[in-house]
Amino acid sequence: MSYGDANNPYGPPQGQGQQPGYPAQGQPNYGYPQGGAPQQPGQPAYGYPQAPPLGQQGYGGYPGGAPTEIPGGVKAARVMLFVIGGLQVLGAILFALSAIAVSAAKNDETLKDDVQFQQLADYSSGVLWGFTVAVLIWGVLAIWLGVKVGSGANGIRVTIMVFAILTAILGIYPFIVIGLAHTVLAILVAVFVGKSDGAAWFNRPRY
Repeated sequence: MSYGDANNPYGPPQGQGQQPGYPAQGQPNYGYPQGGAPQQPGQPAYGYPQAPPLGQQGYGGYPGGAPTEIPGGVKAARVMLFVIGGLQVLGAILFALSAIAVSAAKNDETLKDDVQFQQLADYSSGVLWGFTVAVLIWGVLAIWLGVKVGSGANGIRVTIMVFAILTAILGIYPFIVIGLAHTVLAILVAVFVGKSDGAAWFNRPRY
């Protein structure tokens, strides 16, 4: 029995006019992808997406690398820091004026003999001047952090978030009446700086 015999029922089917030993026309060659040569090294596998080249992947959510300019949310946070700083300076001025007014009342001729008032005036004047210094320092810190947003690293970001959280807490207690605006602004600052684009900006590589 010969497999070359066209009438052999047990032999492989042969196409019309096809020579023995060759695969039938229209059928893929075993061991190779259909319709082409074998896959070359470095080419993507069939059915799988090609990964982006090294160095072109996104940094912190930014395609193509680190951000080159301050994101919008971080810009808004910087403006809010300047606003907080301005409010602090204004508050320091008001505390200073109150301290001056108490000192002037203390020197009033009609109140010099009032021992209780003199003691209260001394205490109030000292407390007001202490508030003046503390509020002014807090305002200067807010302005300085706003300036450092453009060039600061991750340490500045952490400092801003801590500053914002403390400002929000102080705005609720003990300065709830005059600190509500500080609380709202401070919460927004913490949110904008704490977002992913804020992290990408402060963690960007510096050359």
